Amino acid sequence: MTDHADRSPSARARRYDQGHARRLRAMAYRMLGSRADAEDVVQEAWLRWAEVDESTIEHPSAFLSRLVTNLCLDRLRSASVQRLHYVGVWLPEPLLDDEDLFAWTPSPEKQAEFAQDVSVAFMLALERLSPLERAAFLLHDVFDLDYDEIARQLQRSEAACRQLISRARKNVKADYARREVAQEERERLLDAFMHAVRSRDVAALAQVLAGDAVMMADGGGKVSAVPRPLHGNALVARTFIGFAQLPGSAGWRLVAAMVNGLPGCLILDDLAGGELVQTMALAPSADEPGRVGALYIQRNPDKLRALAQRLHP
Repeated sequence: MTDHADRSPSARARRYDQGHARRLRAMAYRMLGSRADAEDVVQEAWLRWAEVDESTIEHPSAFLSRLVTNLCLDRLRSASVQRLHYVGVWLPEPLLDDEDLFAWTPSPEKQAEFAQDVSVAFMLALERLSPLERAAFLLHDVFDLDYDEIARQLQRSEAACRQLISRARKNVKADYARREVAQEERERLLDAFMHAVRSRDVAALAQVLAGDAVMMADGGGKVSAVPRPLHGNALVARTFIGFAQLPGSAGWRLVAAMVNGLPGCLILDDLAGGELVQTMALAPSADEPGRVGALYIQRNPDKLRALAQRLHP
């Protein structure tokens, strides 16, 4: 006989947390581009689930997925207004590769093109979609939901959802070309990049970058950052090394890491007790193999807070 504790709302929340939390976090992060917001949304979903009469819910996983989707849509609509007033370049909150709380591994028969992708370029492509396009695309192309279930979740007709997904897929592919990179190339690119930065060698850094390389830095108006994307390997190299040579960068230490599925590094300030200053993700060039095509720098302290707390609990 099951005791009363096992039927309590908190016990039910814990039970379903084990089965669904990772998938829900992964979906919320891809929808929102923020670890903190994703955690908040999933927490709110558990709280609401704890108040539901379980006997009235035929498929708890579908219920929770629909709830998280709707909560994310609400936040996306609000975020679209806030982004109009965002200072400088917007980039997603960084994830390290070992943070499996936000990981999503598709079933063997559904190794979709975008299923495991959380790269900055992919997240930026998602940002250009409308909230409904983004939700429909992710639910179908990443999380493998059928059209009829997506229609129920989004409260749209199945035909409308097919149109949303088709339009979103076309726009994502137009903005983003995924390139698989061997581990050996990742390591070589990162080693060359870090060596050039540590030696403050502008020419060496320019050689690591593709001719049309782009650098994007998110300071959120909270810290100094380049206010718009920079293009061209020479300009990017001069600007980056210029920042590295400033007196405030004297204590910088580079630590290799995988950031949003890309080779990259954390920059810690040893003169400030190892404080996390920024993260960097290096996207290999699609046109010039063996070189970096894009450098994504996250400096916004609000978006670094969760990672900084993990490094210094």
